[in-house]
Amino acid sequence: MLWIVSVRADNFGGLKVGFYSQSCPQAESIISSAVSEAIKRDPKLVGALIRMHFHDCFVRGCDGSILLDSIGANLAEKASPANSPSLHGFQVIDEAKKKLEAACPQVVSCADIVAFAARDSSYEAGQFSWQVQAGRRDGMISNISDTKNLPPSTFNVTQLTASFNSKGLTQEDMVILSGAHSVGVSHCSSFSPRLYNFSNTGAADPSLDPKLVKHLKYECPPTPPVHRTVPMESITPTKLDNLYYSGLLKNRGLFTSDQTLLTNPDTLKVVKISSSDPSVWKEKFAKAMVKMGTIQVLTGSQGQIRKNCRLVNRH
Repeated sequence: MLWIVSVRADNFGGLKVGFYSQSCPQAESIISSAVSEAIKRDPKLVGALIRMHFHDCFVRGCDGSILLDSIGANLAEKASPANSPSLHGFQVIDEAKKKLEAACPQVVSCADIVAFAARDSSYEAGQFSWQVQAGRRDGMISNISDTKNLPPSTFNVTQLTASFNSKGLTQEDMVILSGAHSVGVSHCSSFSPRLYNFSNTGAADPSLDPKLVKHLKYECPPTPPVHRTVPMESITPTKLDNLYYSGLLKNRGLFTSDQTLLTNPDTLKVVKISSSDPSVWKEKFAKAMVKMGTIQVLTGSQGQIRKNCRLVNRH
């Protein structure tokens, strides 16, 4: 069953639904086709493309800065341990941009491609969709030091709430967006301290389901290969659904930042509602994604429209 979530199409700071309806009418179909084809080849890209939008918006705003490559000694956001080697899917954006440049040269921004790709990934994996407000322009700066704004997987609920509040998002938005952890994979290094040396005890986190601990220790030995990954939600790892919340209530969240949502009465309430009613969660997730996509956007004459999403235009 396909859900089309109704999101108000009001303009936000120059962003609007249907922004490319005249300048590049085929833009959204080109992007959705590129995303669909890529996910058929590699279902793990769903989580990656949603996460890419999040990591873009939380660093310098939704300006496509996550896509820029490092140049010489100037390390970009991609080089940060928060993004490398875990963040992937850049080739999907490259492919969509290549086709867009052939159809409508220097019209569609890389930042907008990332936003559309996150929506289209949700459709592919969750069978629900929403209208994306577009009109973002591309930033021209990407610094590894700026990734300090990304909330790590070790944050507690107070720290997470403050991080999201600083970007104009509520505590409820934070819990709802955490549902993206229902799809995709995580590198062992992101949660291994919970298995082997929680709080420097030399033991596993007692709040983690013992059966899951046993399974994860098998999948992630003390010194796993750097690229070893496990599904973030093991029942339906390629579907964007509300089973993440059901798992949380059984103490099966991979990260401290997942488990901590059970420690606060307000966040626990949102977890329980999201677990019990998938339609409510889907609607709130769509609205939270639209809201997140407005963080510190560049519009109008700000920034540029990159010809290559990995490089700033040089005139």
